[in-house]
Amino acid sequence: MPSLSLFLKHKLLVSLFCVYLILLLLPSRPHHYRPHYHHRRHLASTGTDPNIARHCDGTLYPELCVSTLATLPKTDVPISEAICHVIKRTTSAVHNSYSNCSSYLNHLRNLDERDKLALEDCLDLLDQALDELSAAFSDIKNSSSDDSISTAQTVLSGALTNQFTCLDGFAFAPKAGARVRPYIKGRFFHVAHLISNSLAMVKKLPQKRRHLQETFEGYGRITHGYPKWLSRKDRHLLQASTNTTIMADLVVAKDGSGNFTTVTDAINAAPNNSDTRFVIYVKAGGYYENVEVGKTKTNIMLIGDGMWKTAIKGNRNVVDGWTTFRSATVAVVGNGFIARDLTIENYAGPSKHQAVALRVGADLSAFYRCSFVGYQDTLYTHSLRQFYRECDIYGTIDFIFGDASVVLQNCNLYARKPDPKQVNVFTAQGREDPNQNSGISIQKCKIAAAADLIPVQSNFSSYLGRPWKQYSRTVIMQSNLESLIHPAGWLPWNGSFALDTLYYGEYMNFGAGANTTGRVNWPGYHVMNSSVEANNFTVSSFIQGDQWLGSTMIPFSLGLS
Repeated sequence: MPSLSLFLKHKLLVSLFCVYLILLLLPSRPHHYRPHYHHRRHLASTGTDPNIARHCDGTLYPELCVSTLATLPKTDVPISEAICHVIKRTTSAVHNSYSNCSSYLNHLRNLDERDKLALEDCLDLLDQALDELSAAFSDIKNSSSDDSISTAQTVLSGALTNQFTCLDGFAFAPKAGARVRPYIKGRFFHVAHLISNSLAMVKKLPQKRRHLQETFEGYGRITHGYPKWLSRKDRHLLQASTNTTIMADLVVAKDGSGNFTTVTDAINAAPNNSDTRFVIYVKAGGYYENVEVGKTKTNIMLIGDGMWKTAIKGNRNVVDGWTTFRSATVAVVGNGFIARDLTIENYAGPSKHQAVALRVGADLSAFYRCSFVGYQDTLYTHSLRQFYRECDIYGTIDFIFGDASVVLQNCNLYARKPDPKQVNVFTAQGREDPNQNSGISIQKCKIAAAADLIPVQSNFSSYLGRPWKQYSRTVIMQSNLESLIHPAGWLPWNGSFALDTLYYGEYMNFGAGANTTGRVNWPGYHVMNSSVEANNFTVSSFIQGDQWLGSTMIPFSLGLS
């Protein structure tokens, strides 16, 4: 994600008109492919087989949908079977795309290092997409329950995100990846369109209850104040105080008193594809390394000695040749990951532009009492379901970004002092398709200036978010917005891009920056005055009627109360 430098001759004005003038001078992320959408086209009158027309009506790519389902042995099949057929065809397309990328990586001479890194990212993302498609296929086969349908939406949304993440990786290659990107993008768009059609068709599956609006879905059930997918043992681990003796499977200590001296070695030693929790205790200290929790390292839990006591630090960044995706100090893909009581930092600095502290593409992942520290692109909530409780996030530009289904509750979000002539933007949500169930939900958090910004706060403008992708979706409610927030609240990306397709909402926020009278007047921006409307974005409604229950150790909110 490129730098958001603003070349101003005078101090930023507070009017939205001035914001638009400023944007004329802004370099932004590269233009993203925007396919021509065929919204809600009805096919029954086109001579299409009526069974296929019924399944394909409402998809964004109806011609592709029709041609895909035309290969069925028979067309009078239930919607679930039709979706599974599309997923099978998508899987074949992903394999073709993988072979294409692999061929370029292995055989193209004099390939630039940035192109190599981007292609390696693509191979990893395609590999993960295959797992997600397999999971979706299984969930659709068992679509008698609401949970399986929600999970299918989540993993298909993640697989779709992976296609665009790959193409984004060529943004900083010579001439924007001219030697590679133009020759691979067609296959990625084809895969993305197939997944998009699958997502649209999933919404036709019968469900026993449907309390949610389209705006947010699929976060999973909650019990005893925690997501249902956290076992009782995991909840006890989260509730334990930091000085409680923890029965760790492995111990990491810089002084040699544990099993390993690096977090990476401990992760590598953990069992593969574990169905049970594997606990790694990381003693106090600074661990200068880049940690990757691969997809086979499932159900890992990292426990530190507390924020700022246990810290994992790195400085990869795009200026020094890394892709944004690969710049993360800690990258997590293995499902079921949990971390608590530690800090993850990217200390590259504001002038190095994109420099991720934590990237998460792990389903059913949770973070409690952690801090994430960086400048631009600190927390990359890449994809799938994520939960953050009582965490501190520090950054400058787009420092909470990505396309996960993510809830941040009771967290502190701190804008730092940026480079001169820059502005701060808290969120940049990356939803590409209207049928994805992804978005950022921020509830009962504090949005404030960090200590280094406070003395010079009047020299910089700070915004709640800007739309990275076409259907960007972020809701902030019941949160303390301090005086650093610009009266307009939200910043355009580039002219009118996404202003009528995004969904940004605010509900019952408070503090000096919460006044909505001067907010943007975009079609996609909502001031929610009704508790009925706002309740659609609470945890209880996200999870189809289940409630948050308070924990004896950690308080949780029940709905809007």
